[in-house]
Amino acid sequence: MSVLRNLERTLSELVEGTFGRVFRSEVRPVELARKLVREMDDHKTVSLSRTYVPNEYVIYLSQQDRARYEGVEQEVSGELCAYLLEHARREKLALVARPVVEFRTDERLALGEFGIQARLVRPADEGAAVQADHGHTMVYSTSERVRGEVEAAQAGRAAPPKPFLLAEGRRHVVPPGGALLGRSRDCDVVLSDPNVSRHHAEVRPGGETGWTIRDLGSTNGVRVNGRHVRGEQPLHPGDQLELGTAPVTFELA
Repeated sequence: MSVLRNLERTLSELVEGTFGRVFRSEVRPVELARKLVREMDDHKTVSLSRTYVPNEYVIYLSQQDRARYEGVEQEVSGELCAYLLEHARREKLALVARPVVEFRTDERLALGEFGIQARLVRPADEGAAVQADHGHTMVYSTSERVRGEVEAAQAGRAAPPKPFLLAEGRRHVVPPGGALLGRSRDCDVVLSDPNVSRHHAEVRPGGETGWTIRDLGSTNGVRVNGRHVRGEQPLHPGDQLELGTAPVTFELA
């Protein structure tokens, strides 16, 4: 079974086709993040039991844009990699290795132009990575969740209550795969509090109670009912969450 998909293309195709986008100003990290996720979603490779996505990404920037990232390029790359990883986890996509984002300069690009090249590349021990060695493979499968729903239906049980979050006067329904909370506009639940990190925390299915919350390395931390969260914390209806200083209530309905 072949799961490799090499998407090497010329730079002109990357910029002028579906891989590129032209802006009137400099290329911003949030636009790069959105475009990287689009490339991940657009170039899936479906096997018998998993959906694989590219794990290596090269971002081509103009000389002016590349200069703007001087001194922070490594940090931006790390944040983009973390964002891709979280997206893959939420969407139950399989990665054969942790995402890698690399920046390169091309003199043919103007300010605000960028291109993205995406590839699915196995580790050196590719047989173990794909077939059995989960230490080198990130596998995200909905099989257990789907099986649980089928078994519940067969047993005549009602569907489980749906979770939602009350934050800043709004009611946010949590998707089946979980919700990302933070100040960035690409989060499922966007919080305006300046003490909230861009990608602050994640509510995910799991645990004895059905849902958990996990701090994503935020600056000001996460509290549940006044207690600081370390690792994953089970959630119960009525739990009062604090992301930095932003209050959020977890409920089931």
